[in-house]
Amino acid sequence: MLRKLITASTLLATMTGYACTMDGAEGIVPENDLWISTSNKSANKSMTEEVFNEVIDKVINVYEPIVTAQGGNLKVDRAWDDGTVNAYASRTGSNWNVFMFGGLARHEAITEDGFALVVCHEIGHHIGGAPKKTSFWFPSWATNEGQADYFATLKCLRKVFRSEDNKAIVAKLNVPSTVEASCSAQFTAEEERLLCQRGAMAGLSTAKLFQDLRGQTTTPDFTTPDTNIVSKTDHNHPDTQCRLDTYLAGALCEVADAIDVDNKDESAGVCYRALGDSTGVRPYCWFKPE
Repeated sequence: MLRKLITASTLLATMTGYACTMDGAEGIVPENDLWISTSNKSANKSMTEEVFNEVIDKVINVYEPIVTAQGGNLKVDRAWDDGTVNAYASRTGSNWNVFMFGGLARHEAITEDGFALVVCHEIGHHIGGAPKKTSFWFPSWATNEGQADYFATLKCLRKVFRSEDNKAIVAKLNVPSTVEASCSAQFTAEEERLLCQRGAMAGLSTAKLFQDLRGQTTTPDFTTPDTNIVSKTDHNHPDTQCRLDTYLAGALCEVADAIDVDNKDESAGVCYRALGDSTGVRPYCWFKPE
């Protein structure tokens, strides 16, 4: 694969960096060989090329000026005809790239909101804050996988969904009672409760995608959080249940989406245990607080 051919010296010389491999084999999901073509009869029929572009547009319309303000030039590659079931981010100079593949959008587990979360995750690699991926050769620009997940529901989806009719949309989502109760306990304003529920359900969609691609028989569930505790922060893809826990935590965190995260301070703009938070914090199954 291309990542095995690019040397550290080449990366330094060109100022190019990849959050994942260039061919998309390792992006928001681990390496997989699944290919879902536009002609696949079992593909998600609700995800048309028009919807694919509409979802990308509504996320990019919010975040393009934010990226510009941070010195980047947001570029989105819309590979609708490509059956790759993945998405990834990269940087080349001032171009901050996001690559979205039609194969992922056509997976039966992916809803429109789940697909929006994937776009948010990839943008999160660029502006999702600390902790960052580590490298032996040069400082990494990329927010790690767990933090990109957390950013997606904590900041990105809230900004993107806020102007929509969330009451009508959530009414069609069959939200589990445990999610309704958790969101109601955290937020007094109805709109915030609805955004919380919608973000959590987007996370369930993508978690079911991870389950399928990993060939797992246990379905991720809001009532069965991952009880593992890491000894140091895991910068790679967390396990499926751990990722669902992260999406739910982001949705439940009371810190406003208007408060930015920080590239160095992992406590900025988030719910953090050392600051007295107990709900909405990043789970121990991938995150070890400094």
